[in-house]
Amino acid sequence: MRRRMSALVLTAALAGGALATVAQVATAQPAAAASITVDLKQMRQQVYELRQKANRLDHEGERDAARRVRAQADALQRRIDQLEKAEGDTSHHF
Repeated sequence: MRRRMSALVLTAALAGGALATVAQVATAQPAAAASITVDLKQMRQQVYELRQKANRLDHEGERDAARRVRAQADALQRRIDQLEKAEGDTSHHF
């Protein structure tokens, strides 16, 4: 009887732990499904301003600084492209 009681207590504890884990996962899903809002117009404006700054630096002879600023503009443009592609992919998912 003693072993059976321990097995029942262990089973109940495991089942309670499994239910608690399922409850945590169920509450975490809505947070993971939240969307991120970005302003693509503002990001494009930043790319434009960075490219203008790079051109100005290049004109002034600051080649290394211009290269770094162009790299920032390129990285931001790649992020814009990724966001647009992701938006297009998710809109036709269903």
